[in-house]
Amino acid sequence: MNKKTYNGQLTENAHKSQRDTTADTGGMDGTMNLEQARFNMIEQQIRTWEVLDDKILALLDKVPREDFVPPEYRSLAYADTEIPIGHGQKMMPPKLEARILQALEIQEDDDILEIGTGSGYLTALLARLGKHVYSVDLFPEFTADAQRKLDRADIRHVTLETGNAATGWPKHAPYDVIVPTGSYPLFPEELPRELKRGGRMVVIVGEAPVMEAILVQRTTDDAISKESLFETEVAPLLHVPRPQRFVF
Repeated sequence: MNKKTYNGQLTENAHKSQRDTTADTGGMDGTMNLEQARFNMIEQQIRTWEVLDDKILALLDKVPREDFVPPEYRSLAYADTEIPIGHGQKMMPPKLEARILQALEIQEDDDILEIGTGSGYLTALLARLGKHVYSVDLFPEFTADAQRKLDRADIRHVTLETGNAATGWPKHAPYDVIVPTGSYPLFPEELPRELKRGGRMVVIVGEAPVMEAILVQRTTDDAISKESLFETEVAPLLHVPRPQRFVF
């Protein structure tokens, strides 16, 4: 029998497919399958996408993603796919969430703005890494549902609010870290102004099928730096500016 260990936990059949490990989520077998699926996600999706930060890997192992996905998609919590959560919105694939977290190098004393609470899963990860998370969503249902999930997980140091933060949320600015959970067709020029000096954000810019994840850092009060990280594809945030279309 193939056995491997991760963070001190013994797991079996570490290379079983995601379908095999998530087929049944009821009772003790379901719990074991989800634990196996979480292990497989880390080893087969996350590590292979150049996420090697032990702090991020341990965090993904610690926070149960299945507690934040809609019940009907519980068996897909660790699949390499987007998961619908309502209102036409979707959770990002786990490897994308992990890659963004690694790039941000979040510290224990960081104040964080999350633009788009969604399921609350990324909110939970951010809260485990930083000092305080201010998370804003357009949909009151998402805000309320995320609050219930975070309370059940005993995750503190989070302020959830409802509103449109796509171009910033000055109420609690400036921030050490800003995390938009959707893309921008055009680079959001206003958003870096809410970063502290040394503050970071990862923004996904462009239109399908050509989008780019960019690490932005405020280097001085008047300047920022940009570093291209990787190509990806994520649905745009609602109510963000789009390029003008010329009609001939």
